[in-house]
Amino acid sequence: MNDGVTPVGETRIAITSTGDSLESNVDPRFGRCAYFAVVDRAGNVEAVPNTARELSNGAGIQAAKQMIDMKVQAVVTGNVGPNAFRVLSAGGVKVFVGGMGTVRETLERYSQGALTEASTSTAPGHHGMGGERWGQRR
Repeated sequence: MNDGVTPVGETRIAITSTGDSLESNVDPRFGRCAYFAVVDRAGNVEAVPNTARELSNGAGIQAAKQMIDMKVQAVVTGNVGPNAFRVLSAGGVKVFVGGMGTVRETLERYSQGALTEASTSTAPGHHGMGGERWGQRR
């Protein structure tokens, strides 16, 4: 599908999404998003399910590896944790934060250069989300 909006700069970008269409909302969570809207330079969009979403822990790391395997050069999301950020950075994937509204709106802001590239993680780590949390016991 060609959406009529093409990314500038990177050849393939992924936007975290709550659904599988351009009208879906951007999911502010990187590792636990439902889908990645992957857009190529020609404006073709593919809704790719996040295979790491249901993992009890390590979702951000696995989602980052999924992006690297898909040859994505940039990710647009609301927030990204430190482990996912490290993996993305090591794989040469840029991270842009501030994605909000619909995927289409966020893609337009990205194409206009209106999003900020992150130089570090923007959310705390969530190690152990499947069991104990920091300072909390079941």
